[in-house]
Amino acid sequence: MQDKIDDLPKLAKDKHKENKAFFSKLKKKPPKHLDYLMQELHEEEFQRTDCLNCANCCKTTGPLFTDKDISRISKYLKMKEQKFIERYLRVDEENDHVLQSVPCTFLGSDNYCSIYEVRPKACREFPHTDRKKFHQISELTLKNVAICPAAYNIVEEMKRRLI
Repeated sequence: MQDKIDDLPKLAKDKHKENKAFFSKLKKKPPKHLDYLMQELHEEEFQRTDCLNCANCCKTTGPLFTDKDISRISKYLKMKEQKFIERYLRVDEENDHVLQSVPCTFLGSDNYCSIYEVRPKACREFPHTDRKKFHQISELTLKNVAICPAAYNIVEEMKRRLI
């Protein structure tokens, strides 16, 4: 698995132009059945993929923390919200709360998340490949294929089935 993760940025870069053109066409005229296809591809891929063997998303990127996330997680950790923010988060250039650093503070050496039950919405939904109106998140997907082997596989299969 580590070889695949190590090769992923190069693979994604090699496919970037092709993927960008594909998503551009998809955005202009999405197939009627796209959401169903994405749900199917997502489910098929995650029957084969165990995120605990990878956790590259947690090691290389940080999620956005919504106000609801902050409230839920700080309560779980028995901390005041402001203390949680000061200890773990910073405000980025887009004025969003994000982790102070990566890898994620809550990721264990065994790739388990210590706040899994209450993890941020962005983590719960990653890599967003089963989202409704998938064609609207092409920029995000182009980034995610360089981070997540499952997202890369899903996009490659989607292209195969739609071309």
